[in-house]
Amino acid sequence: MTDAIDLKKMLPGYRAPRGRFEIIDLPEMRYLMVDGHGDPNTSPAYADALAALYPVAYTLKFTSRQELGRDYVVPPLEGLWWAEDMEVFTTARDKSQWSWTMMLMVPDWLDEDDVESALDRVRATKAPSRLADLRVASLAEGRCVQTLHVGPFEDEGPVLARMHHEFIPDQGLRLAGTHHEIYLGDPRRAAPERLRTILRQPVTAA
Repeated sequence: MTDAIDLKKMLPGYRAPRGRFEIIDLPEMRYLMVDGHGDPNTSPAYADALAALYPVAYTLKFTSRQELGRDYVVPPLEGLWWAEDMEVFTTARDKSQWSWTMMLMVPDWLDEDDVESALDRVRATKAPSRLADLRVASLAEGRCVQTLHVGPFEDEGPVLARMHHEFIPDQGLRLAGTHHEIYLGDPRRAAPERLRTILRQPVTAA
């Protein structure tokens, strides 16, 4: 048995520069996903989404280690975020208008049968309330702009405004997909000023 593989150290997109934006091309990846709407700080649906994602992700990890001999660190939580008016992410920060998909990446050596088996195992225990809403889907973002934000989530607005309204247009690009965040630390444990979040925006030629 080898040491657990840390996928975020091996795969593209899980590292980003702090204080500047970079353009990166990303491959298609598969995720466990649960959708929702509303303020993640107050919406029960958000907590329920995480309560469905993590048991399945850890069951997949244990299956991989015990049955395939390939152990790995469960990848960081990720989220897709959108709204009818994207200004609610930059200047208004009206979280009640946010829609989201919370995600955990599935390693490419695990197939649909492995996921179904994990779902069955979790379902056979005390099934989370939103387990039936969990799905597996691929995400092909292609060309993206991203940066590393260090600090509270509340301070993301000005960074996103510069990304959306300055850097992306200046590069001859435009927004072409859903705002994506990758949470490299655990917000339940880290102090707000130490949170590390990759902020990503898919783009295309203007």
